[in-house]
Amino acid sequence: MKNYNLDETYIINPQKESALSAKQVTVSYGTNHVIHAADLNFPRYKITSLIGASGSGKSTYLRCFNRMNDKIATVGGQIMYRDTDINNPKINVYELRRHIGMVFQRPNPFAKSIRENLTFALKKNGMTDKDELEMRLETSLKGVALWDEVKDKLDQSALALSGGQAQRLCIARSIAMQPDILLLDEPASALDPISTAKLEETLKTLSDQFSIIIVTHNMQQASRISNYTAFLHMGHVIEYDETENVFTNPHVRATEDYISGNFG
Repeated sequence: MKNYNLDETYIINPQKESALSAKQVTVSYGTNHVIHAADLNFPRYKITSLIGASGSGKSTYLRCFNRMNDKIATVGGQIMYRDTDINNPKINVYELRRHIGMVFQRPNPFAKSIRENLTFALKKNGMTDKDELEMRLETSLKGVALWDEVKDKLDQSALALSGGQAQRLCIARSIAMQPDILLLDEPASALDPISTAKLEETLKTLSDQFSIIIVTHNMQQASRISNYTAFLHMGHVIEYDETENVFTNPHVRATEDYISGNFG
């Protein structure tokens, strides 16, 4: 591994309405510091990709944004959402996760019908009107371009779906709660190229309604779908800029080496 100057950074502050703002965020597991004073401002209704080598801290950083690191790591700094610091121990974490949804690396549909996958959380949150439930169900499935594929199978098990369909179902399950922000942790890593392309088209469409932050190990994917890209190395945010600039005109040598494949 080459030795890079971790103090050499280039981080812009997008002059757009902010969905989420991270200020001096740190994460540690005991005495092991894995995220170092990372500041980023994520604009609304845009897709932001987090890229970097394995172990760079991408997923750990992402999980800070809806308190998924609670009880397993110590998170410092401020993460501002709607003028509230979500790191405040007094906030309602379950309420927070209604506004900031998360989709994981591997599809994890419930062992229930497709319909119940979409309506279970809604019912748990007090929604009882059948027409409203059906509307959310259909709207969410259409939002991820899955409605036409499953509309005649709504009462069949979600476990029968293909990997790509299951991942889009998990996204639909998140957006059924009508969050502001979607966090996705390498959502295409287990998918074939055709399913990946469908997923990417889905995310680009959804960015009109949701602010999306995605961890991806696939640089081509980041360049195809994201408006902004952050490059992380050894727990440091090294570069953050509009995606086109990161991939065509990086300002930091570590970023340039990573993009060009001359890294390591």
